[in-house]
Amino acid sequence: MAKNGGFSILQSTIMSLTNITSLGQYAGTKLIFKYASYIEIFLTILLINLRYSLMSLSISFKLDNKVKWYHRLIIAYGVTDEVYAVSVLKKDKISFKFMLGLISLPILGWTLGTFLGATFQNIMSDRLLDAFGISLYAMFMAIIIPDMKKSLPIVITILIAIALSCLFYYTPVIKNITLGFKIIIVSVVSAMIMSLLFPIKTEDNKNDV
Repeated sequence: MAKNGGFSILQSTIMSLTNITSLGQYAGTKLIFKYASYIEIFLTILLINLRYSLMSLSISFKLDNKVKWYHRLIIAYGVTDEVYAVSVLKKDKISFKFMLGLISLPILGWTLGTFLGATFQNIMSDRLLDAFGISLYAMFMAIIIPDMKKSLPIVITILIAIALSCLFYYTPVIKNITLGFKIIIVSVVSAMIMSLLFPIKTEDNKNDV
């Protein structure tokens, strides 16, 4: 997609190397091609990737005392959903060497995949390119569906987000809002509604009750 939009192979590869997030890179690329403003791109990518801050915070409690602050910056750079899932399953304290080994292969695969895709994009058939495009959405569904089966609030959150997305798509006036701000509004409003409907009970809440 980046190559078709005018990015060079080098630009596409560097973008993946510096932005290891599938949805963030996908949305950011689409916004660039729609001539979105810098602030719109910044806020969209920030909101989409905000979950990685929570994942990094969670991982930080499992790191051993020998992990330096600059090691933590390197680890945070490589945190993805899959890296987080593997790291939190480790029962013992996590060392820097363990995390470095864990993040290296995904970073290499992500960057190399973009390079190969941009390089061989012109020789692949249209059907194959369409299949790759559909597989991205299939991957998102594969991430969401297992959690939907376990949690009613997640199902409701997705339904609210779908309803808001349809509202922004079909309503005459607000459908002209740019894609980036649509994503921001839908995400924030959905999260706010769910925080009111299903607040997380903390120990302080229980004591107050």
